[in-house]
Amino acid sequence: MSECKANKSIGCTVQQCVHHCGKENYCSLDTIKIGTHEANPTMSECTDCESFRVKNSCC
Repeated sequence: MSECKANKSIGCTVQQCVHHCGKENYCSLDTIKIGTHEANPTMSECTDCESFRVKNSCC
């Protein structure tokens, strides 16, 4: 498995994401895309990291 290169500008605690850098709690991507699932977002819960990709838990 390749070593994760943490982007210290993008903090992340979602350990289920393939881009998460383990115990460092950073994202390995250069940039991320943030979106919303609401027509008129008014709270942080209305936003989503559209760069999220689930880790393969197999093997």
